[in-house]
Amino acid sequence: MKQIDLEIDGMTCAGCGEHVAEALRSVDGVESVQLDDWTDGHAAASARDDVDPKALEAAIGEAGYDAHVSHEVHDLSERAAGPAISSSSSESGDGAGADCDLLVVGGGSAAFAAALKASDLGRRALIVNDGPPNGGLPIGGTCVNVGCVPSKALIRAAEAHHNAAQHPFDGIATESEVTDFGAVTDQVQSLAKGLREEKYLGVAEGDPDIQIREGRARLAGPRSVEVDGETITGRRILVATGAHTFVPDIPGLEEAGYLTNEELYALDERPEHLVVLGGGYIALENAQAFARLGSEVTILQRSGQVLSREDADVAKALTGYLREEGLTVHTDADVQAIRRENGHVQVEAIIDGDARTLSGSHLLVATGLRGNTADLGLRALGLETRGRGFLSVDGTLQTDVPTVYGAGDVIGDPVFVYTAAREGELAAENALEGAARDRHAAPLPWVIFTDPQVAGVGIGEWQAADQDVDVDVATVPLGQVPRSLAARDARGFIKLLRERDTGRLVGARILAPEGSELLMEVSMAIQQGLTAEELTDLLHPYLTLSEGIKLAALTFDRDVETLSCCAT
Repeated sequence: MKQIDLEIDGMTCAGCGEHVAEALRSVDGVESVQLDDWTDGHAAASARDDVDPKALEAAIGEAGYDAHVSHEVHDLSERAAGPAISSSSSESGDGAGADCDLLVVGGGSAAFAAALKASDLGRRALIVNDGPPNGGLPIGGTCVNVGCVPSKALIRAAEAHHNAAQHPFDGIATESEVTDFGAVTDQVQSLAKGLREEKYLGVAEGDPDIQIREGRARLAGPRSVEVDGETITGRRILVATGAHTFVPDIPGLEEAGYLTNEELYALDERPEHLVVLGGGYIALENAQAFARLGSEVTILQRSGQVLSREDADVAKALTGYLREEGLTVHTDADVQAIRRENGHVQVEAIIDGDARTLSGSHLLVATGLRGNTADLGLRALGLETRGRGFLSVDGTLQTDVPTVYGAGDVIGDPVFVYTAAREGELAAENALEGAARDRHAAPLPWVIFTDPQVAGVGIGEWQAADQDVDVDVATVPLGQVPRSLAARDARGFIKLLRERDTGRLVGARILAPEGSELLMEVSMAIQQGLTAEELTDLLHPYLTLSEGIKLAALTFDRDVETLSCCAT
């Protein structure tokens, strides 16, 4: 078997990705196709060794897209790290005499997880982080500084204000007012600073096998980087430089000015009208939070639905809830140009076929990610990137240079802090111990922290169709879940998918307030190969939201409306 990587031009939506994947699977000898994100313009096919890569290019061409093979790997087992590195610094060969055993470029979750793993293995790790003086992020990377931590803190603040201002219970009068928006963001920044100092800098200071150096690193060889004119060597190198917002090439955008997640959580003044480009999780989470804190918000999504890679029922329902809260959501919106006029941003767009100009005080760009690989010296080592600048690695996180590995957001989907940390650990173990553990984890749970939250694990309906998996689908609206009725918040639903032949659970999509708390039960059920019937045999406490999982599983074979609320 071999893996063939392809760069693809012409995909404009998730449906295009489905067409490309179908075209690749139609080629005799192709066993599986990986196309995680159509916006990357990248696909990977696992195929027999006798499959001609040109046949894949031709199949994609017949489907109406342009493609070329960017990389071909024969027998992935040959690309494993090889012998383990001895912890003895006096060992000859294999980078003996290097400044450290693992030289980590980057300072986020993948980088720190790798350094801690190296320390656990009795090795020395050196982290080189390109900090704010050079335009990079402080130690801790995206998550703690401009991602997970500040966004979820702001979302909770917005939720507290929203729920106090309008709740569904009779006889209780409450009100809420945002009196100092700057104080809200100051508290968010204080939390991020505290976690950065305690969980990153403090942890490193307490470990004699981990060192941190600030500076911009550039690969100078298979075991060396240059930092401020100095060469630093490592017996293995890990590139964990993360990613940043992909900024589309829209006329006038740069001149007009815009925000990304890197500036959003430090605003002193609340935007009067925030226009959001994008309809993914970053766009939606922030759009709702700022709307709840008092900003007028308009979302412009290029594809036909928000969450373009998700099931249509999830996207449609969430869009409805956002609109009910006063957000304006435009799909099929093609932004033509942007300009700044009289202190406001003017966005010219084609929306549902009509030319319109939208005006806002601030513009947030949340249109996906680009890997932080520019000026890293990759080409000099023969290292390739794919899609939007993401570093190419194999399943063991190894690049084409055997001593260089990649982990975290810089290698592309999935771009979650917990997958980045896992990849960092695996990369360190594979690099230092000669292991060949695969990075692909299944099932992969994920959450979007809107309200109601969107949570998923395993495959959804469109993925099941794309992968030719024959499934039954059971959906229970939260109006049938006693906990939701008692809370007087029945927004959303729980949807389970089971394999028709075996009855095993293979996926779930949950749209519910705090729906993320239901996710790990389904994830464990899928991982353990449980059937829907076995799930219904488990006791679920009455008047918990988790009872909704049991009700959804019962719905495969019964009408949930015929069940007693207390005797399921």
